[in-house]
Formats: sequence, structure tokens, C-alpha cells
Amino acid sequence: MNLIERDDPLYFTETSSESYDKHQYKVVQKNKTNIIVDSWKEAENIWWNNRAFLSHIEVLDRKKSF
Repeated sequence: MNLIERDDPLYFTETSSESYDKHQYKVVQKNKTNIIVDSWKEAENIWWNNRAFLSHIEVLDRKKSF
């Protein structure tokens, strides 16, 4: 299998470098309990360290405060 090299224009590590602070993230576990976090980095950390126990991650819009 040939992988895309880092210098290939099709290679990317992120879709945007802008802040994702408009969202929260719900990490859904296989036992149907949820963990809600405020940053993608937190969700990603939980995912990679607990994958065997997790189902998926949902992106949640933050409620606007007036």
C-alpha cells in the first residue's frame, strides 16, 4: 500500500487552524453514557486513550448566551 507523503499537496493534518470554540463535543461510550467536553483536544485525548470503550463523538453547537 502506498501512502501519501507529507510533501504531497493532498496531505493534510487538519481542515482548519481556526478555533473550534463554537462547539462542544459529546464522547459517547458503548454503555450509552456520555462525556461532554469543551474542546476538540479533550475529546481527541479521551478517544485515543479509551477507544475500546467508546462508540463515537458528536459535535454539539454551543448554546448562545445573551
